[in-house]
Amino acid sequence: MNTNHLQERLVERRRALHQIPEAGFKETKTQRFILDVINKCSQGFLEYTTWETGVLVKITGSEPTKTIGYRADIDGLPIVEKTNLPFSSKHEGMMHACGHDFHMTIGLALVEEFAVNQPKQNVVFVFQPAEEGPGGAKPLLASNQFQSWKPDEIYALHIAPEHPVGTIATKPGILFANTSELFIDFLGKGGHAAYPDMTEDMVVAASHFVTQLQSIVARNISPLDSAVVTVGKIEAGTKQNIIAERARIEGTIRTLSIESMNKIKSRIEGMARGVEESFFCDCKIDYGANYCQVYNEEKLTNSFIQFAQASSHVDFKVCDKAMTGEDFGYFLEEIPGVMFWLGVDSEHGLHSNKLNADERALSVAVNYLTEFITSR
Repeated sequence: MNTNHLQERLVERRRALHQIPEAGFKETKTQRFILDVINKCSQGFLEYTTWETGVLVKITGSEPTKTIGYRADIDGLPIVEKTNLPFSSKHEGMMHACGHDFHMTIGLALVEEFAVNQPKQNVVFVFQPAEEGPGGAKPLLASNQFQSWKPDEIYALHIAPEHPVGTIATKPGILFANTSELFIDFLGKGGHAAYPDMTEDMVVAASHFVTQLQSIVARNISPLDSAVVTVGKIEAGTKQNIIAERARIEGTIRTLSIESMNKIKSRIEGMARGVEESFFCDCKIDYGANYCQVYNEEKLTNSFIQFAQASSHVDFKVCDKAMTGEDFGYFLEEIPGVMFWLGVDSEHGLHSNKLNADERALSVAVNYLTEFITSR
């Protein structure tokens, strides 16, 4: 594969995808883009189907003894881009701030490669919608489309702004945390700011609750375990002299064990009952999307690591586990596989409105994964 030509094509495609980020299960333009690329591929041993706004591609191997899966997520995030790049998002309020434009570009290049150079094994490429929410992996796994092409092993990457270009990193066992969204509505009685005794102030109730949340990890989770409870958004009130009858907090829970996740949720529910009693209000809890841990199968991961260490395309590093969430974990519950980090050397991190991943990483990933999948 001509490296310069490949890199130019990858950059052009990544920039086109970067301009059209879409929310989960609304990736209609993205799906059309993916299908347009696939339809231009040689169709001799390639077939494809759609699921919701996603796309599945199967390439039949020349002497298959198994099916290898590769997954790329395709949705964007509700973030106003502030990179000032000439190819910034054209969709107001949406941005590919988690690198899914990179993930798709790499996946499509692999489809093109194996559509021309038939692999020995069957390869199934999954372009999955709604990773950022409400969660596309679980319903996709249950679909007839996926089950009819279900792979025997599966792989995926995620860009890593903190690693230099040329680096890939992973580890056996748990890589990413169990995650749960957290939404709590506090419902009371509003009124005039001059008469607080005639109201039930939800700003005060929610503020007390947020402060109490900080004690859960500090005092209810083992110091030898890891967990995070973060409130990222609070909404309440309409005017400075009106006591709010409603408040809402939005946050996230991250743990490295299911037991800790269950314990945190139990403590949140107990604290909510206490706030109801103390502030004469109602609390309604919604955990939103829940993602299980990303757990790399040990035998496959060790094989992947050995291959990466011997490869001339990448510099391999063993990484630590992270509190990041990823619904690829649902694939790994059903299918042995590996997720790994791809270094993209960005000053700004994942979910930042200034994330600017280094595009040189695109050809690194494509060359390495072509070599790796061929070897399987």
